Amino acid sequence: MSSKHQSTGPRAKDHQPSARESSPPLEANAEAIHFLNNLRYLSWDLHIMEQHTQEFIKLHILPMERKMSLVRQDDQLVMTRSVKEGEEVKTEVTFFPWSSTVGFVSEAANLLLLRVMAWRQLVPSNARFLALDTEGKLCYSTYQALGIQTIQVGHQEVDVFIVEQTVHSDEGIPGSCQFYLLSDGHLAKRIQVGSPGCCMITKMPILRDKDEIEPAPVFEKKPLVWEEDMELYSRFLGRKEELRVSHNSYLRQHPEAQALISDFLLFLLLRRPADVVTFAAEYFGPFAKRNPPTPALRSSSRPSPFRSLDPERPTD
Repeated sequence: MSSKHQSTGPRAKDHQPSARESSPPLEANAEAIHFLNNLRYLSWDLHIMEQHTQEFIKLHILPMERKMSLVRQDDQLVMTRSVKEGEEVKTEVTFFPWSSTVGFVSEAANLLLLRVMAWRQLVPSNARFLALDTEGKLCYSTYQALGIQTIQVGHQEVDVFIVEQTVHSDEGIPGSCQFYLLSDGHLAKRIQVGSPGCCMITKMPILRDKDEIEPAPVFEKKPLVWEEDMELYSRFLGRKEELRVSHNSYLRQHPEAQALISDFLLFLLLRRPADVVTFAAEYFGPFAKRNPPTPALRSSSRPSPFRSLDPERPTD
């Protein structure tokens, strides 16, 4: 990860590389990657393409404003972060290799992830994602389910699913936020742990019904009376005539086939075997190239279908 800083104001300081930049890049663990890859409601991995955020505090003594933009450029994720305190403005530009953003959850993606957790009422166990801390540094982020609680929204009491997100900054204490989510994923309340204030909706939104997957339609099989279908019956007659012409043409080109079949049928009618299949196999067996030749002495355990026409003459 490389970074470039541009600062304006009376207290601007030159940027010096920190030990964090020379350390190995952070990576999301397998549990986090598995959860992102198996999202039912999203078909992508929450890869950010562009995001712009702005936060400000209106104080007469020292107003504060923070802007941050994330934009993907080719194989990099470019973060531009601007902090204004009073009249001083500090701007920082950081470049993250795109390969290092696997499992990264931005602020916009975090809202989608929380909504999925609320729909499922399930938080991935031991999952460690990547996020940005308050200083714009890449760090780990974890989620924990705090259960279900009933809160007052306007004049209505509703059940909310509480998820706590903790951003584990390497340069400061971890920061935690608790999100109170309605059944359809709407954010009803947000508390930053350690802060005296909180954000809460004042009007109950219209809840979205859960998506129900309709079963696949079942088409019952109907008997096909193709003889009564003029198109199918015409195709049948056409195909039947095509095969008849093809077979007759082949027999004309190979007269030995007709003689062979006629000889077999004549021999079959003379012998009249009980097992026609075995009789045909032994009759055409010598013509097969892959089969071994018929032994001179037949086994006495199986009678030969080629019995003698004379009942007094024993068979071989």
